[in-house]
Amino acid sequence: MKCYVTSDSLGVKSREWLEYIRSRNVHKMELDVERSTLLVVDMQNFFLTPSSPAFLCAGQAILPNVKRLITTARGAGVPVIYTAHVHHPGKIDAGILGWWWNEMCIEGTEESRIHAEIEPEQEEKIVYKHRYSAFYNTDLETILRCIEVRDLIVAGVMTNICCESTTRDAYFRDYRTFFLADATATSSEEMHVASLLNLAYGFSYVTTAGEIIERIETSSFPSHDG
Repeated sequence: MKCYVTSDSLGVKSREWLEYIRSRNVHKMELDVERSTLLVVDMQNFFLTPSSPAFLCAGQAILPNVKRLITTARGAGVPVIYTAHVHHPGKIDAGILGWWWNEMCIEGTEESRIHAEIEPEQEEKIVYKHRYSAFYNTDLETILRCIEVRDLIVAGVMTNICCESTTRDAYFRDYRTFFLADATATSSEEMHVASLLNLAYGFSYVTTAGEIIERIETSSFPSHDG
C-alpha cells in the first residue's frame, strides 16, 4: 500500500491539513516553554521497523521532525518524556486489546524499544503503558505535577489512537496541549486528518514542529548549560 505521506511531502501535506481544519483550529495558544514538556508517544521499533506487522510508513516520515523536536527540547532544558506501549508475554495485562489486535508489542523485546535515532538519554523518563492513553494507570500525571508542567507538546504514533487518547485525557486534566500535525502519524491520511479536526475542535491547538521549535529557540528559558 502506498504511504499517504513521505518525509519529502510532509511539509506540503501538513499545510493542506492545517488549512482544512483552520475553521476549527481557533484556540491558538503560545507555548509556555518554561512549563512545557515534549511527550514522544510510542515511537518504538514495533511501529517504525518495516519488518514489523504493525509498521507505519508515515511513522518513518515524521521521524526527522520528531528528532529535531527532541534535540531542540534538550538544548533548551525542556523535559522529554517518552511513552512505550508494551504487554506481558502471557498477555495477562492485555484485556480487550488482546482480542482487538492480532499482534501485540511484548515488553523486553527489540520491537518494544524506542527507535535508535531518538533513543532516550539516561535521565529521561519512559512511561510504560498497557492502554492507549499515557495517563491511564501510569505515573505520568505524578511526574507532570512534580515538574510543574502546564503545556504538553504531543508527537508520535498513532495519531488517532494513542496520541489522541492521551491528548483528550490531558485536556480533562486541564493541561494545554500542542498537537503536531507533522510529527504525528497513523495508518491512513483519512484517520490522521479526522483526528486533527476533532482535536482542534474540542481539545488541542494543532500546529507544526517548526512552530514549536521556533518558539522554544526564541524563548528566554535557560539551556542545560545555562
